[in-house]
Amino acid sequence: MHPTAMQNGQLFFDTYLGESSTSLVLEIGAQDVNGSLRDVAPPGVRYIGVDFVVGKGVDVVLTDPYSLPFESESVDVIVSSSCLEHSEMFWLSFTECLRILKPDGLLFINVPSNGAFHRYPVDCWRFYPDAGSALVTWAKRQGMNPALLESFITPQHEDVWSDFLAVFVKDQACIRQHPNRMIKAIERFENGKVSGSEQIFSYVEFPEDIRRLDAAVQRLAEMEGREAVVKDVLEKLLDFTKGQAN
Repeated sequence: MHPTAMQNGQLFFDTYLGESSTSLVLEIGAQDVNGSLRDVAPPGVRYIGVDFVVGKGVDVVLTDPYSLPFESESVDVIVSSSCLEHSEMFWLSFTECLRILKPDGLLFINVPSNGAFHRYPVDCWRFYPDAGSALVTWAKRQGMNPALLESFITPQHEDVWSDFLAVFVKDQACIRQHPNRMIKAIERFENGKVSGSEQIFSYVEFPEDIRRLDAAVQRLAEMEGREAVVKDVLEKLLDFTKGQAN
């Protein structure tokens, strides 16, 4: 787990649960690889880590990635970070998470919006700003009624990753039970969505990778331009010097 993913998980817990929470939290993709969201969860929560392999932080090993061995409407909160990009059919994982959530239950996902190809054991997807809304549309076609509370993309910070964050509530009738939003607590984000609004906040057309590449190309062009000017001046100075010598 890269550092920004851990920070994003901390932001989710601080915003939606708080230090006094005793919720039942389930983490999908819980193996501790350079850290786990368990490390930043409120101290009083009941925490269950599930993954596809045995490892540190894993309490339940899944035999089927699209079937969670928990009763329907039994979990308060599900969190998943740096995991769904490795799910070949993440939309099935999404609706399975909704199945086991209580009606007012929350689902937090943190997935890459860019970044390097990293197989674990496969690497299938990157998530753009409309991904959260698309997942809600998919779930409603399956007879569910979730709502996207918020989503946005975080800027790169000391690494290559721009993360897509999204928070869902299982039943949109419970939106008002969760009034706080992460998007109000951070200084920088891009292409944010908030329930109750059609606006995209801090709209940016091109992802940060492309913007950085474009800036680098412009700097190179400026350097080449300055080099050409210097070369031209030196040639003129040399011609002038030769003329003076003659």
